[in-house]
Amino acid sequence: MSIDAEKINNYINSFAKLINEQQAKKYNGDLKVGVDLGTANIVLSVIDEEGNPVAGASYPASVVKDGLVVDYVGAVKIVKELKNRVEDLLDTTLTHAATAVPPGTIGGNMKAISNVVEAAELEVTNVIDEPTAAATVLGVTDGAVVDVGGGTTGISILKNGEVIYTADEPTGGTHMSLVVAGHYKVSFAEGDALKMDPARQGEVFSIIKPVVEKMASIVKRHTRDFDVDKIYVVGGASCFDEFEDVFFKEIGIETIKPAHPLLITPLGIALNSLK
Repeated sequence: MSIDAEKINNYINSFAKLINEQQAKKYNGDLKVGVDLGTANIVLSVIDEEGNPVAGASYPASVVKDGLVVDYVGAVKIVKELKNRVEDLLDTTLTHAATAVPPGTIGGNMKAISNVVEAAELEVTNVIDEPTAAATVLGVTDGAVVDVGGGTTGISILKNGEVIYTADEPTGGTHMSLVVAGHYKVSFAEGDALKMDPARQGEVFSIIKPVVEKMASIVKRHTRDFDVDKIYVVGGASCFDEFEDVFFKEIGIETIKPAHPLLITPLGIALNSLK
């Protein structure tokens, strides 16, 4: 079954507009909250009972690396700031939230992510893996969802609406930035800024293309034993125009990338909040 791309893109665009314009929508009933502690960005998403986006906020951060909290105090501070910002927009207090981790994250890693959210005065109602959260937004019941984050590439394979396999391997946006910094002989921060400059996207993509090909090889290896006919790509590091074309060329499976891939997983986390 194919996804309704237009409907999904309109849904994601509405959330992106709320964040960009720092606005909130009127709502009825209880709110559901998602906190996405990404390697490059932390995003807080709020939806109503029917799943419609009502508010959100994001902040670029490097407090988490490959699913590990490397700056606990900094992470808590950012989540609190985002929570306060959204509460002001909604004129209410947020009390519960779901969060997410890379596939295969267990034990202490998962607990640390939950602890950050709890320390920001949000009771954790659910912890889900990131690609599965994205699949909820996309309405994917069959295929592979690939979440390309700052530090890792995560994969969830679904069949008949059930997740039957997950995997997560290093290689993400951070590796892209390192390659750009090395190519131009600049600092990592300067390389990262160059990577995200829309005016230089074509130039930069030719430099980081081998990194994308490596991501594709990871996905190809993890999907080869399954009957996968479509790959859905999300995550901030996949924002390049030609990203999905490289995946299709390397893997040979149709690859679809929705609008605003950075914001899909945060919305999916909120949709999986249990309160």
